[in-house]
Amino acid sequence: MSAVLPTSSSLDDALQRSEGVWHAAWRRFKADRVGLVSLVIVVGFVLLILLAALGLVAQNWQDEVGVPNAPPTLLGARAVQAVDAVESPKGPNVDLSDIDPLAPRYKEWDERAKQFQTTETVKARTLAFGGDRLGRDVLAKAIKGTEISVFVGVAAALCATLIGTLLGACGGFFGGKVGDFLEWLYNVFESIPNILLIFAFAAVVGRGVESVVIILALTGWTGMYRQVRAEFIKHASREYVRSAEAIGASISSRMFRHILPNVSHVILVRMSLLTVGFIKAEVILSYLGLGVRVDQVSWGTMLAEAQSELILGHWWQLATATLFMAVFVTAFSLMTDALRDALDPKLRGLE
Repeated sequence: MSAVLPTSSSLDDALQRSEGVWHAAWRRFKADRVGLVSLVIVVGFVLLILLAALGLVAQNWQDEVGVPNAPPTLLGARAVQAVDAVESPKGPNVDLSDIDPLAPRYKEWDERAKQFQTTETVKARTLAFGGDRLGRDVLAKAIKGTEISVFVGVAAALCATLIGTLLGACGGFFGGKVGDFLEWLYNVFESIPNILLIFAFAAVVGRGVESVVIILALTGWTGMYRQVRAEFIKHASREYVRSAEAIGASISSRMFRHILPNVSHVILVRMSLLTVGFIKAEVILSYLGLGVRVDQVSWGTMLAEAQSELILGHWWQLATATLFMAVFVTAFSLMTDALRDALDPKLRGLE
């Protein structure tokens, strides 16, 4: 009997089946144009944050480089008119020195005022995004604020995701007394209103970027825990996990090499929601004086300052902070949605 040689299509199918989970996910992600564009935008923000952290951009964001409350413009600097030019009274052959002893000084003061205006015009820079109430560049503040706000949102989301995933995986996979203890811990955190829990941790930990990350991570892991626990309970009894156990796979291998990749799309979605929520929480904490320190800037402090400026019609700081926040949050959400679709095992089976 002659051996049947595999055809090229069967070899392609075999290679497709042997493709790794992450490699296949990256291949599907590259096919999503919206996800790729969002990834480029997020990477651009990351590079901007690194440049700001290294002091290559927005290093002197605290310098008063422009006119206070200068509107956005590309046409040149606006001069500060601190002293109004005083014109001497004019008339035919009239000597005012007997009437006004200061009359001879009017011309001198006028020249000094013009010289002062010229000097201030040289000092004041053109601010494309305008200036704040102290004359600081709003664009530089937004770039430096991006460094702190995005770091707080992403770092706190990663920490909360790590805590929630580990506890949820243990509670869902082991069950029993371990699951009961973790459920009790979860219910303790959930029974306290979130805003009160944040204030309580803030009073203990204090202010600062690191403190905000710790506060948000310790109060935001419960939703991740609940969802990951449900997914691990569902997957722990499936055939592929039982088969891995039958061939001698360890507990950690079954949890993190077999189950975790199949629930990673759920984790990514929850992490993206946490990132957006934590950025908003940083805004609230900074507005209430419990967030970053007074010598730092973030999107939250910019929005807090913009509240009083908006009453006077100075809208550019509010618009700039909102623009930066909206672009990053939208791009990050679309990127994680594309990653979720690429890692979803249900969509994987439709290929």
